[in-house]
Amino acid sequence: MNPIAGIGGRVGLKGSDGDDVVRRALALGAVPEANPRTVRALERLGGGAAGLELLVGPGPMGEEAARAAGLAPLVVGGLSGDRTTAEDTRRFAAAMAEGGVDLLLFAGGDGTAADVLAAVGDAVPALGVPAGVKIHSAVFAVSPEAAGALAASLARDVAAGVRPGFREAEVLDLDEDAYRRGQIAPRLVGYLRVPREPRLLQARKAPSPAGEDAATQAIAEDVVERMEPGRAYVLGPGTTLRAVAERLGVPKTLVGVDVVRDRRPLAADVGEDALLSIVEEGPADVVVTPIGGQGFVFGRGNQQIGPGVLRAIGGDHVVVVATPWKLASLAGMPLRVDTGDPKLDALLSGHVLVTTGYGDRAVYRIEA
Repeated sequence: MNPIAGIGGRVGLKGSDGDDVVRRALALGAVPEANPRTVRALERLGGGAAGLELLVGPGPMGEEAARAAGLAPLVVGGLSGDRTTAEDTRRFAAAMAEGGVDLLLFAGGDGTAADVLAAVGDAVPALGVPAGVKIHSAVFAVSPEAAGALAASLARDVAAGVRPGFREAEVLDLDEDAYRRGQIAPRLVGYLRVPREPRLLQARKAPSPAGEDAATQAIAEDVVERMEPGRAYVLGPGTTLRAVAERLGVPKTLVGVDVVRDRRPLAADVGEDALLSIVEEGPADVVVTPIGGQGFVFGRGNQQIGPGVLRAIGGDHVVVVATPWKLASLAGMPLRVDTGDPKLDALLSGHVLVTTGYGDRAVYRIEA
């Protein structure tokens, strides 16, 4: 487990790579999300696999989460210092692979996936528990619970003498400094072997194709026309929401969260606490677009719009916009929410009207 994975998400830092980012996140009041998400995965794993032998990294790199989940793990090695590093991730992953594990379950984001790949290659199957900010790789389960359920299923197969099926999946990573500047250029790092279960595994992020401008402009016209005086509008990340800002004639942080009211800027690139203060002052809507190919509406790259913000706004005031291509890229998969609060995810599940053009709507299913 990468214990600092995702620490910069809620406070608007868009990642957790680098000591300076971690220090800034902690100074802004960020709370690490990786441990509770790992506990949720391991609770599902421990409850679904009898006779399981669980190897974990020491202390905050897996041991603490396993014990919190009620499991009795075997601890591999020790930490070299007070703070964990990417080298620790690579060292423990390599040791587990050498020990002949049936599955390497890791918690983090794309950077952690890249570290695991560097350590084990295709020597051992792996599966990610989503705990980062930007999770573009196709090696992660759709939720912590899904990761635990997949691992438990594999353990049952191994115990029964059934040979599990695996496939290769892409590990992508971004330059976080460029990402913070609004430059989104994922690079293919390589491939990990993952369980062959597409329903519970997320797809890789699909970039929008050229020629989407007309569709995004039509969506922007629709959203702006329906804006009400006095109501705040929280605009999530993405090019579709940038088109809304351009239609209003206001600046937009491409990979951040901004707020407008009465067609004027109210706040730019806000974190969760500032956003909560704004939406508690008066009526507000949140406008978001799903990630292409993955379908996540909340919980991937927009953690600033956290559970407290969504509860204050109310599910009836979530506006989902997507071009027809983006919905088609899901190939029938549902839209998804993974806010970090399972009860809220359940409340957000159901069906939603997705704005797909000027005056055009599509009914689409959302799942936790």
